[in-house]
Amino acid sequence: MTIEAGVIVFPGSNCDRDCVRALKGMEGYRVREIWHRETELGGLDLVVLPGGFSYGDYLRPGAIARFSPIVREVTRFAERGGYVLGICNGFQILLEAGLLPGALIRNAGLRFICEPVPLECTNTNTPFTKKVPRNLTLPIAHGQGRYFIDETGRSKLEAEGRIVLRYAGGTNPNGSTNRIAGIVNEKGNVLGMMPHPERACEILIGSSEDGRSFFESLLQAA
Repeated sequence: MTIEAGVIVFPGSNCDRDCVRALKGMEGYRVREIWHRETELGGLDLVVLPGGFSYGDYLRPGAIARFSPIVREVTRFAERGGYVLGICNGFQILLEAGLLPGALIRNAGLRFICEPVPLECTNTNTPFTKKVPRNLTLPIAHGQGRYFIDETGRSKLEAEGRIVLRYAGGTNPNGSTNRIAGIVNEKGNVLGMMPHPERACEILIGSSEDGRSFFESLLQAA
């Protein structure tokens, strides 16, 4: 089985090449970059919205990017059941586009954070997490990664098992509601996460390989 993956490139993206490299380094993936002005995705199985500073984060992160032509097609793709992974700024875009609930606001402490963090995978029954270990470490790099949702929304996410990642080890680096680091939509085919799995795929660059498990999970699901 081969997964056809597309990585969306916005003006200001800076993790698109990391995502392409990570996917090309895994058996079972074919990858192409898709410019934000394109209007068709073609025959893809997976769309990745990478991290970075799309449109310079003007207004707020993801607020302008969500109006890019390709995001409309990503929305239709998700509605048809296609897999969508939003990482960091990609997560922010998914929230702005209404594909996931909640908001991402300034970190508690108002500082940019760039460091590896311990995480707990709290739901391994999604297409993205079937092979993800219960405890893992991934890097974060954001200034507005504090996930916020009201109590009604949080209770709904909890009850439906849609919180898939939490900051662990007594940490909550950005002050997110209930230590939430990643969530899925109701169908389970859209994942938004602040940590960067694409930066944790190669031991040679000084990272863990925990990030590979997300992409291996998709191969198993497919």
